[in-house]
Amino acid sequence: MNAKFRYWRWRVALVLKRLLDRVARKTVPALIGFVRRFDLVRASDVMAALMRRVGPLLREHRIGRANLRAAFPEKSPEEVEKILAGVWDNLGRVAVEFVNLDRIAAQGARGERRFLKYGERELARFEALRTGEKPALIFTAHLANWELPAVVAGIEGLRSMVLYRRPNMGSFADIVVSMREGLMGTMVPSGFAAPITLARGLEAGNTVGMLVDQHDHKGVEVTFFGRPCKVSPLIAMLAREFECPIHGVRIVRLPHGAFTGEITEAVTPVRDGEGRIDVRGTMQAITDVVELWVREHPEQWLWLHRRWR
Repeated sequence: MNAKFRYWRWRVALVLKRLLDRVARKTVPALIGFVRRFDLVRASDVMAALMRRVGPLLREHRIGRANLRAAFPEKSPEEVEKILAGVWDNLGRVAVEFVNLDRIAAQGARGERRFLKYGERELARFEALRTGEKPALIFTAHLANWELPAVVAGIEGLRSMVLYRRPNMGSFADIVVSMREGLMGTMVPSGFAAPITLARGLEAGNTVGMLVDQHDHKGVEVTFFGRPCKVSPLIAMLAREFECPIHGVRIVRLPHGAFTGEITEAVTPVRDGEGRIDVRGTMQAITDVVELWVREHPEQWLWLHRRWR
């Protein structure tokens, strides 16, 4: 009886998934076209205000509250809710910016209408990445608009490969990839073949970038905000294999649709007794950088997922 029930539950779920996939294939492009009709900054303000109202009604709000209370036990309930309001605000803006990535990229990262403001130090570090003897490994986190580091790399002509997690819904995944292609270098979906693809990219001289602040049940254990969690070791494993420099890139949201960017100095990898890069220790060093970023702008990080499990 239980086996038959599980079978029919699986069948119903499959039919619903296919139905939703077909609906999304027709409705999502129309919705994207509608959003793109409006001024980017104005639409971003409207969506941010909407998410500040709707977000607290969702289950993810409770997850975010629990995460923040554990990470910042010294903060009052009012301070936690203020941070969460900023999280929803940021997420609403990211949604609008995502469907306008081509327009943001067209503004450039320099010049009078640039969307990304960075100083001479960042320009020098970026030039060093482009002209270095070895390709670099780049990590970032779900801060502000986490799509922009890859967009900037494309604007500045950096040969790059970007690891991404393909959405489960096939039609939506196709739309996401089509909007990113041409702006972010070579897109590499996460999965069994990803490490090999990225390794070949490094051998060919490509810079490789990836997010490093998500839960990976097969990952290595690190400490983040004083609590253990798991993270994918891939970037450290690639560094161990190729002895590539590792840099962090973060985006910070500014008022009026602008951002500032930061490229860290090369993160010093932890090494074992034989002098080879220690994967777990290096992932801890990278996670420490991410924690510093999040502490500086907690309202711009994605607290809404189950980072600690």
